[in-house]
Amino acid sequence: MSLDLAPDRIGILPTPQPTPAPAPLSPNALRKIVRELAEQPDQWLHRVRLASDRWYERLALTDDHEVWLISWLPGQSTGFHDHGGSRGAFAVALGEVEELSLGGAEQGLLIRRVPAGSARAFGPEYLHDVRNTAPGPAVTIHAYSPPLSEISRYELRAGGLVRTAQEGPEQW
Repeated sequence: MSLDLAPDRIGILPTPQPTPAPAPLSPNALRKIVRELAEQPDQWLHRVRLASDRWYERLALTDDHEVWLISWLPGQSTGFHDHGGSRGAFAVALGEVEELSLGGAEQGLLIRRVPAGSARAFGPEYLHDVRNTAPGPAVTIHAYSPPLSEISRYELRAGGLVRTAQEGPEQW
């Protein structure tokens, strides 16, 4: 007589395998998400708050991306930061913002005006500073894939950008 110890015969189920993380969305896919949402103010306008500290609220969180709504009073800025390896995009829904980035040794500091209706998208290694230099408030919509797990902050010094801090979701 043989003893059959196959897992299905004795009530032991096989160990479930972890579900792999979904592939990140492309910068172009993220740009499409923020552009489409920026064109639907009825979905987010009632949430906007104008505050002396920069205000933001997460609008959506899925396995492969997240979407944030951010308001900007004149003079508010993110400072230089990365996105912890996530891809991203932002659209200006109201007003206008300015984006600063480093373009390499030959280009130096790049400054882009990003008016309402415009969108920017970027890859996982991108660093920038977004700021409101206009006389009125602005509202932007941002998407990241995968969802942000950390952000590093940087200072612009004579030799380039120097990392000064790292933040996790508990600080947002």
